[in-house]
Amino acid sequence: MIRDITIGQYYQTKSVIHELDPRVKLMGTLVFIISLFLGKSVWMYLAVTAFLAAIIKFSKVPLKFIVKGLKAVLILIIFSAAFNLFLTDGEVVVRLWKLKITKEGIYQAVFMVIRLMYLIMGSSLMTLTTTPNNLTDGLEKSLGFLKVIKVPVHEIAMMMSIALRFIPILIEETDKIMSAQKARGADFETGKLTDRAKALLPLLVPLFVSSFRRADELAVAMESRCYHGGEGRTRMKQLHMHRRDWLALLLGALGLAATIVMNVYGL
Repeated sequence: MIRDITIGQYYQTKSVIHELDPRVKLMGTLVFIISLFLGKSVWMYLAVTAFLAAIIKFSKVPLKFIVKGLKAVLILIIFSAAFNLFLTDGEVVVRLWKLKITKEGIYQAVFMVIRLMYLIMGSSLMTLTTTPNNLTDGLEKSLGFLKVIKVPVHEIAMMMSIALRFIPILIEETDKIMSAQKARGADFETGKLTDRAKALLPLLVPLFVSSFRRADELAVAMESRCYHGGEGRTRMKQLHMHRRDWLALLLGALGLAATIVMNVYGL
């Protein structure tokens, strides 16, 4: 399951989505998430599904690679569906002892599962088509207006970039530790859920030690290169908006406007 986490990874290929400005992809992801949480009808989710399918097609990222990332949050999806299914009041359809399944609960559970799945897939798609450096530059440019009120935009963007960059590294490190412990007789795949959870505890100490070691090495490397924050820094690659970026931005704005209108008027 650790290997199935796709957020923070970059899929190397050439596509229209890969070539888009990172600011446009950040804005598009934000619009997509807003649409997911505002959507309350079948038609809204059909439109979101069509949009997500088109983006996956244009990105040239294999669908099975994106869907693989859902395995890591499968338990969260199941718990969310169960809570909505059994704890939503309304017209009772099935009664199991003290638990009841309502028509409204089924409706909420289905939409919650779709919402979480699309949220993970959309977020993963952004990191899969954007390098960490471009993501940092795009985030810093997008939040540049906050510098007026003394918000450390560069430092925030740098921390988020480092966090995303460390996700694949920590996954690889965890996989190595698990393989080493399996070679010594550890069992992570059999037994009850509680037994498997307890078996994962010995992973935490070496993983934390490795994480702190890598963080210290990164800090030393940044200091040795005279890194002192974003003040006065220049970039080797400057971000420029092209015609395709403006077109994608316009489509995103129209999509957000349509979502708000449909939500307000209950269409």
